[in-house]
Amino acid sequence: MLRRPSPSFLLLVFLCAAVGGLLSSVRAAEPPNVVMVLIDDMGWGDFSCFGNEDAKTPAIDRLAAEGIRFTQFYVNSPICSPSRCALTTGQYPQRWGITSFLENRESNARRGMANWLDPKAPTLARALHARGYATGHFGKWHLGGQRDVDDAPPITSYGFDESLTNFEGMGPKLLPLTLKPGSTEPGKIWANAERLGGPVTWMQRSKITTGFVDAALPFIDKAAQAGKPFFINLWPDDVHSPFWPPVEKWKDDKRGLYLSVLEEMDRQLGRLFEHLRANPALRDNTIVLVCSDNGPEPGAGSAGMFRGTKGTLFEGGVRSPLIVWAPGLMASGKAGTKNDVSVFAAMDIAPSLLGLVGVDRGSVPFDGEDLSGVLVGKSDASRQAPIFWSRPPDRKTLGPKNKEPLPDLAMREGSWKLLCDNDGSQARLYDLSADPGEVKDLSAEKGDLVQRMKTALVAWHIQVVKQGGK
Repeated sequence: MLRRPSPSFLLLVFLCAAVGGLLSSVRAAEPPNVVMVLIDDMGWGDFSCFGNEDAKTPAIDRLAAEGIRFTQFYVNSPICSPSRCALTTGQYPQRWGITSFLENRESNARRGMANWLDPKAPTLARALHARGYATGHFGKWHLGGQRDVDDAPPITSYGFDESLTNFEGMGPKLLPLTLKPGSTEPGKIWANAERLGGPVTWMQRSKITTGFVDAALPFIDKAAQAGKPFFINLWPDDVHSPFWPPVEKWKDDKRGLYLSVLEEMDRQLGRLFEHLRANPALRDNTIVLVCSDNGPEPGAGSAGMFRGTKGTLFEGGVRSPLIVWAPGLMASGKAGTKNDVSVFAAMDIAPSLLGLVGVDRGSVPFDGEDLSGVLVGKSDASRQAPIFWSRPPDRKTLGPKNKEPLPDLAMREGSWKLLCDNDGSQARLYDLSADPGEVKDLSAEKGDLVQRMKTALVAWHIQVVKQGGK
């Protein structure tokens, strides 16, 4: 005969269940860890999971197979420094006087640019740090501290606890040694950057992504042991030229060298992804985002089906692959899916991550919008406001071999993409839903739409340039 459980036993079971439920809800309420991987000068079509048949990127492909691929994600500039500024601040980089890559003082002044990002700018790292996050930046910075600009603020002034960078940032850094087949002694490049902060570690250029990963892993473990959530930027030098793959993977042509660097970068980043995946506590409460800062260098990477390259406002210059991996945070059934619908940009990442964490954006005037549900597959919405771009002031043409003038401004609204010059002239209009390669100009057929869009675009440009010139 079965005995009826005693009241005290039933009470014990109830209490255990209640405590277990409470602990579960506490764990669910823990703010997620965030890893932002920003690759340098990589095209939309360069991951094999985005169609590259010339090289394999298995570590990134596995993230995509366990996460979500976004095919209509944009960066906010076709060149590095302003693109990084938008990702960092959630605002248009023109507001901070950063419209092209930061260089030496004379060049920055000639182009009407700041020498570094104003430390008063809002930053994702600072907002998360205030929420109790451990924050680290490991990799390229390029938002101040380069060439002869040796009085820029250190990276830690922008909300980071620790940093390790390359030759384009203030503070501890990794600097590159170079080696070609047949060489017996390595060369050094960017040795002048030693004065921009230390300690300095010299290592083979082909292994520097590993160096940044090696710095990030103990930072992650230290935060986890302390019970703190973490936010890290992992921004490798790869796959920017000049291309220095391992000697044993050397190729004789530009495209081949690029692909060797791409595959080696994927392998080195894989250690970071495996570290997160192997720890259940990290795996179930970490979001990893991977994208590029702008389109590919001509002759190296691939923009896939899109027109244009780095430095241009055509799709190939500003559309980036985006992969989001968050196994414990994603909506059910979304692993391994592709989002071809949501249109959003890098400046949306900061408010979206703050939304996921549960941080009130307060009075920060983000240009980005909170699309946190999109990142984890709970929505297929797009940003409501248009996306605007301006051409880097030093990139009116593709160079001495191609002097055809490039558009100064661009705007995407819905499926429509408008490009024109600063005064609204030379307008071109494309329907990206039917013509993603920007082949058929519809401006002559859609005069009213062109007029409305270019009026908004020119007004935006005047406003942000005025603000950035303060």
